[in-house]
Amino acid sequence: MSYQIDAATTKMKIFSLNSNQGLAEEIAQHVGLPLGKSSVTHFSDGEIQINIEESIRGYDVFIVQSTSQPVNENLMELLIMIDAVKRASARTVNVVMPYYGYARQDRKARSREPITAKLVANLLETAGATRVIALDLHAPQIQGFFDILIDHLVAVPLISDYFLKESGIDLENVIVVSPDHGGVTRARKMADRLKAPIAIIDKRRPRPNVAEVMNIIGNVEGKTAIIIDDIIDTAGTISIAASALIESGAKEVYACCTHPVLSGPAVGRINDSVIKELIITNSIALPEEKKSPKIKQLSVAKLLAETIVRVHEQKSVSTLFD
Repeated sequence: MSYQIDAATTKMKIFSLNSNQGLAEEIAQHVGLPLGKSSVTHFSDGEIQINIEESIRGYDVFIVQSTSQPVNENLMELLIMIDAVKRASARTVNVVMPYYGYARQDRKARSREPITAKLVANLLETAGATRVIALDLHAPQIQGFFDILIDHLVAVPLISDYFLKESGIDLENVIVVSPDHGGVTRARKMADRLKAPIAIIDKRRPRPNVAEVMNIIGNVEGKTAIIIDDIIDTAGTISIAASALIESGAKEVYACCTHPVLSGPAVGRINDSVIKELIITNSIALPEEKKSPKIKQLSVAKLLAETIVRVHEQKSVSTLFD
């Protein structure tokens, strides 16, 4: 599907940086525009140089960049591109961040800790961004870190539609599982769409990236369990949770998330786990070495493209939040 955008007369341009060019190309295709021409090079000492190779004066510019691994490189690319676009007299500078890096550092959990999610928001504003379009922020409250416009999209409808229309599972026997208390709202949204009950895994995390399942709240006996989370990083939590569900009587376990960080041993853990299938989105590019027969990737390009068109045309985007 392509929107009815006239490339010759529209005052909008979409640029891609290096983190997720495949997604940016797909977004541009849905919008009906070619990607803007720009280049990212490095000086001999590693400093980033960005060159915008066409006029953007008076245009609404949309920059597609996930601040995923390498996080700091991709974040710095984005900040420099924002500055370049602002100085090139763009009308608006809109940052499309399918994955917002540093979002998990959103509060002071211990003494003398930074709140890095807020720092990144400050950096984007200071660089010159006028709007941020984000997808499934780790904590919705991060929206409050910004004094510029922010549109916060969610992937639950897209993932739910996969289970409703493509997965082939028995929806009469499904239970949606939140891997922790913080994800209950997300699980409830999916459960409402699938018309299913929910369960919660009560876990204790003794240190970062280490999770110990304590108890399952809810009856999973004989059910097809679908674990939903926003981020899967090392896959330790999701693998332990899946095993706990099977031990508690679940018939089979599926898992899904918006952001497949999949660092370190994640893919191996998923392959070795009892998880039947992991459904993810392409908010983060999935390199060849992280692909697996167990992993199914859905595209968020159409959702982001529609948001971009509505923002440019000054139409409501509120229906897309649901």
